[in-house]
Amino acid sequence: MRRKATALFGALCLVALAACGGSDDDTVTEETTAETTAPAEEAAEAVSLAGVCPDTVTFQTDWNPESEHGFLYNLVGEGYEVDAAGLRVTGPLVSKGADTGVKVQVRAGGPAVGFSSPTSLMYQDPDIFLGFVSTDSAIQDSGEFPTMTVVAPFNINPQIIMWDPATYPNVKSIADLKATGAKVRYFGGAAYMEYFTANGILDKGQVDGNYDGTPANFVADGGKAAQQGFATSEPYYYENVLTDWAKPVAYQTVHDAGWTAYAQSLGGKPDVVAANGDCLKLLVPMIQQSQVDYVADPSRANALILDLVAQYNNGWLYDAGQAAAAVELGLANKLIANSPDGTLGSFDLDRITKFIEVAVPTYTKIGAKMKEGITAADIVTNEFIDPSISLP
Repeated sequence: MRRKATALFGALCLVALAACGGSDDDTVTEETTAETTAPAEEAAEAVSLAGVCPDTVTFQTDWNPESEHGFLYNLVGEGYEVDAAGLRVTGPLVSKGADTGVKVQVRAGGPAVGFSSPTSLMYQDPDIFLGFVSTDSAIQDSGEFPTMTVVAPFNINPQIIMWDPATYPNVKSIADLKATGAKVRYFGGAAYMEYFTANGILDKGQVDGNYDGTPANFVADGGKAAQQGFATSEPYYYENVLTDWAKPVAYQTVHDAGWTAYAQSLGGKPDVVAANGDCLKLLVPMIQQSQVDYVADPSRANALILDLVAQYNNGWLYDAGQAAAAVELGLANKLIANSPDGTLGSFDLDRITKFIEVAVPTYTKIGAKMKEGITAADIVTNEFIDPSISLP
């Protein structure tokens, strides 16, 4: 159903952006106006980003429009323009409904860009201000393509391994799958699976890196195999949308199984972050607040997401039920949650330090070129975080 995988950076598309499906050709732009009403707080005076941030603040996502990216689409104001061929939307950047004086552009990723990672695209296209950077990919790419991540709208990575509870009633965790010998399908190259097999959580002989992102094999074998997914997506989709299955799945996050990387976080090239501190000091709190506002009332941003899905028309199937469920599941599973310091969007530096200790040996085994002696300060910063912003 969805493709969310961390692949080796060297295998990513490193040719011109146009060849990756990300052309900036203005001739394919078509305009549309959002039909949703502005939030009640629109009358509030916005902090101006004009002259401090780029005229257009461009975000690169890792997939098609979906609720996991709602905190970004929530920043897009009325009168937005859709580039259906380039799979991107541009509009006024709004915070709590008020115009900030600059534009925001949100670009689709995944199949829209030949499955190139946001990091690879940032290194190709200087127009991209921030992109999705997970902690594990930041470590993996730190030697050749370093990034600095500035805000974590998701506290827990939504990545899961799921299984059929009817077939495996005694399986309560990923580790329990080992004794069953069940095949576990995943996208090849995912470092968390290297970690699971190296540490005996799963057997190397039972994991299958040929998952193709569709439910076909899971359904065809009647749930005899386990499979990767997202906690915000597959549990709802398989039970409520996929008529060939139409029953619950059980799952555990890879985070709870020991691979505690942050995901869906926003970062940029270190030189870009360093040169735009004044902008980020204003922008990052807006992103924090946008996530708080989005999960409180996702209706306006979800309407935009569904409009984009329809206009992009690139084979991505997504409906209002899935969009709403993703928010509910994100909150219920505490994926969207305050950090231990009580702030929405800050990084737990102790957690990252411990994760580095886990990740470096794993990436060493697969030949990643990492920064020697890498620390949390090399890949994340809380410098721009507003500690007063939190979920209620």
